[in-house]
Formats: sequence, C-alpha cells, structure tokens
Amino acid sequence: MGAVEEFSESFTIFVKEVEPRLRHALVASLGQEEGREATAEALAYAWEHWGRLEAMENAAGYLYRVGRSRGRPRRSRPVFDPVPSRHLPEVEPGLPDALSGLSEKQRVAVVMVHAYEWSRGEAAEVLGVSVSTLDTHLQRGLAKLRDGLGVQSHA
Repeated sequence: MGAVEEFSESFTIFVKEVEPRLRHALVASLGQEEGREATAEALAYAWEHWGRLEAMENAAGYLYRVGRSRGRPRRSRPVFDPVPSRHLPEVEPGLPDALSGLSEKQRVAVVMVHAYEWSRGEAAEVLGVSVSTLDTHLQRGLAKLRDGLGVQSHA
C-alpha cells in the first residue's frame, strides 16, 4: 500500500470514529444548521492538516475548537429545530428554546452528557476542560433548565 492510500485509509477511519461525536458537540454549541456547517469546516481542516492532526492526543477536541472558530459569524443565540411530534410527550416541547437560553458551556455539557449519553470524561476531553469543570457546567445548566421549564428537581 502506498503512502497516499495509507493517508486516505487512516483519515477515513478517523472520520468514521470522530465525525458523529464532533457533530454532536458542535450542534450543541452552535445550533443545528451552524453546527453541521462547522463540522464540515473542521473535517476539511483535518484533511488539509492530517499529517499533524494524526499525531495529536486529542484531535477531536482540537477539531471542536477549529469548528467553533471557522466559518461564518455566529448568531448570538443558537437555533434548534422544534421537537418533532413523534417525540411528544416524551420530550418537552419547550426544550429547544430553553436550551438556547443556557450559556454555551452549560448547553454543550447538558446536551452531550444527557442527550447524547457521552461519559463526563468524554465530554470534558472534547471540550478541553476538567471533569470537575464539566460537572459545574452540568449542574448550573440543569438547574437553569429546570427553572426555565418549571420542573421540580427530585434530588
């Protein structure tokens, strides 16, 4: 196998592993449309710089930051699609708006851990923060969501 084929194969394997997680994190951060666009931008960057990225310990976290910083200017508040009727009543219809009202760090922590079921360690790694910092964002985000949706905590 030649160098080009090895390059292409290693990049393909990386994308299959990282793309869904990267997209989830960027959608949580930026909203659905902008998050998908940022994922594409980050993966294009990864292709261009694969020789350097391949050796990184936390390439997904690096690409998360690339996706956050590249592309068109961001809206001040992310936009999430309404809850599809097939998910009612299991999903609170006010959740998209409530998520938009959280700080970016709170929203990303809550969505990654509670919606996408990432471990706290996985979410902290991609965000480039400690698990205790992630826990702080989770606690504050969940409290704000509960308050905004009028939900009582059972803790």
